Amino acid sequence: MRKPVLAANWKMNHGPSDARAFMRTFLARYARHTDRSVIVFPPAVSLGEMVAATKERPDILLGIQNIHWEDKGAFTGEISAPMARDAGARVVLVGHSERRHVFGEKDDETRRKCAAAARAGLRPMLCVGERLEERRAGETERVVLRQLHAGLADLDPAHMAQMLIAYEPVWAIGTGQTAEPRDASAVHVLIRGALDQLAGDRAVEIPILYGGSVNTGNAAALLAAPDVDGLLVGGASLDPEGWATIART
Repeated sequence: MRKPVLAANWKMNHGPSDARAFMRTFLARYARHTDRSVIVFPPAVSLGEMVAATKERPDILLGIQNIHWEDKGAFTGEISAPMARDAGARVVLVGHSERRHVFGEKDDETRRKCAAAARAGLRPMLCVGERLEERRAGETERVVLRQLHAGLADLDPAHMAQMLIAYEPVWAIGTGQTAEPRDASAVHVLIRGALDQLAGDRAVEIPILYGGSVNTGNAAALLAAPDVDGLLVGGASLDPEGWATIART
């Protein structure tokens, strides 16, 4: 059985001081659980504070929101996978919809980033999902499978087994619209079938999360949906009490 995974993506919110205050409140309201995994993706500048705050809480994993695919070099402003690992990150977001559609990240970049993360011992959380116009055109399957295959192209089944996948329909991110549990399940079944082909027997180890306007009101229903192994939460994870409620779901 895969443990549920509850992941918080803070995006460009909560600098070091805010992160420290957030964790004081969150840790007071979220006791250690062994039946689930909790991951927090703070901004890179807050990672050090988060490492200190979770020193006595190994049940909470820390991630980084983006990496470069090279291990070092003249790439001003970038962070490599080895640097992120050394700073305390254990998971990395790859191909988040904002990286794709705001910053123009291409499938080939997600391929290289997943491979770089695997080399450094980071777990990639590969994000896939369609835009509204693609959904209306009946292209959800084509888009999701294209993004999935691209991200995994350079990984062997053993490395794939260490990954996480997040289905985040772009039309539901920050819009207040949320895929119905049955809609999320349908795409998760599609992804699971593709993973079975790509990773063989190891596919069963890969959690598939749903992300897209998740909040305290819909988290339980989404988690209860077939083939939904967890949640990737954006705006609703910025409040420590609300995030504690979701993490306890």
